[in-house]
Amino acid sequence: MKTDEQLADAAHHGSNAAFDELVLRYREKLFRFLLTRCASHADAEDVIQDTFVSAFRYLGSYDPRWRFSTWLYRIAIRNAMKQPASGRQARDEPTNEPGPLELCIASSERENLWLVAKEVLTPDAYTAMWLHYIEDMPVKEVSRALGRSLSWTKVTMLRGRRKLANRVMNEVAAKNESTSYG
Repeated sequence: MKTDEQLADAAHHGSNAAFDELVLRYREKLFRFLLTRCASHADAEDVIQDTFVSAFRYLGSYDPRWRFSTWLYRIAIRNAMKQPASGRQARDEPTNEPGPLELCIASSERENLWLVAKEVLTPDAYTAMWLHYIEDMPVKEVSRALGRSLSWTKVTMLRGRRKLANRVMNEVAAKNESTSYG
């Protein structure tokens, strides 16, 4: 099996099959990631399409010294940020309807943690933690994908973990308190 970097090189030299393989490898992961940044499934689909078009167009600028996934996620993040404001929900705006993220990950306790994380973390902290813990990117690659320094990424993730842990502990304490009086 060829590495992403080998496939990117082959695609850059004209292999449509190599680029198709990269799309197959990343389409679902990117969609899951973009659901956390876009207001709807349709918006996420649009951003995925734009991301792959941009990746194909700019394959010549990809530097194989770095992971292909980092480069691709950076393109996706930029494309998601380019969405018109009317197409995105405000991060702090409460809604009565569950969004695509809520519908997608409401099935287990571990995944519900990401719903809490989306509520309490800044978008950058949420994205950094998602890329590291869900997409399994090393912290160094997360910092490159976000266009931030390694130290900023480490500090942001540390603060995010603390904030999330405090929120979860407070909810557990409140739940225990309410059950002890019932």
